[in-house]
Amino acid sequence: MEANNVNDSQLRAVGMQAGVTDELSSCHTAKVGGYIVEGHVPADDIRRLLKEKPAIAGIAAPGMPMGSPGMEQGGMKQPYNVMAFTKDGKTYVFAKH
Repeated sequence: MEANNVNDSQLRAVGMQAGVTDELSSCHTAKVGGYIVEGHVPADDIRRLLKEKPAIAGIAAPGMPMGSPGMEQGGMKQPYNVMAFTKDGKTYVFAKH
């Protein structure tokens, strides 16, 4: 897999074009299997997304929730939702953590 050399504003533009609103945004944006994955989304949720192939633009873990992948703080965890989103602004809870 080859990484593209893009800057933060280019990544933000990719996310915005796909429907990542300010409420859904986080610190990381990726394109995976034709979907946008925003933020600290657990790998199991990405695998589920790729298996089920829902008619959405992508999934997002808004903000940087404590206990999400890469945000581990010992045993402390903050409940958070991974949200599915469409290009036209519709959202629903894809997974609860």
